Amino acid sequence: MQLYIVRHGIAIDREDPKCPPDPERYLTEEGLEKTKAVAKGLASLRVSPGLFVTSPYTRAVQTAEVFADALDYSRQKIRRSELLLPGAEPTLLFRELAREKQASSIFLFGHAPHLDDVIATAVGSKKHITTLKKAGVALIELKRISPPAGVLAWLATPKMLRRVRR
Repeated sequence: MQLYIVRHGIAIDREDPKCPPDPERYLTEEGLEKTKAVAKGLASLRVSPGLFVTSPYTRAVQTAEVFADALDYSRQKIRRSELLLPGAEPTLLFRELAREKQASSIFLFGHAPHLDDVIATAVGSKKHITTLKKAGVALIELKRISPPAGVLAWLATPKMLRRVRR
């Protein structure tokens, strides 16, 4: 199984006086534009999504929707999971994903450093081996979902994926 792990795009700064509560922080215009370019870059690699699962926080949902549009995946099919919220236990997420027998590729959308925990868990590391940038993407090739056993196939910065699109 292919597991694509995507950190949300650039969101409104916490210090901005107009910043809403954390769950409602949204992508900035720059964040939307850059995330669209990243998603188009990934689409140029002919990636075929089977399932999208996102954190319920606004900025992660928006990022998932941008990727859904670029990868021709229905926004209505995007699932939300509390197991992609900051602080959630990665092993519980992998148990949930193990129920998805039909999806050969799953996209996860969430937050740092939680997604770095998910990546470390997937490859059997007790420490972070990555630091995903905003709108960065990692691909894990999973041999087993739960308990997870996988390898990091690649990690792409947003800048790399934006260049692929050209």
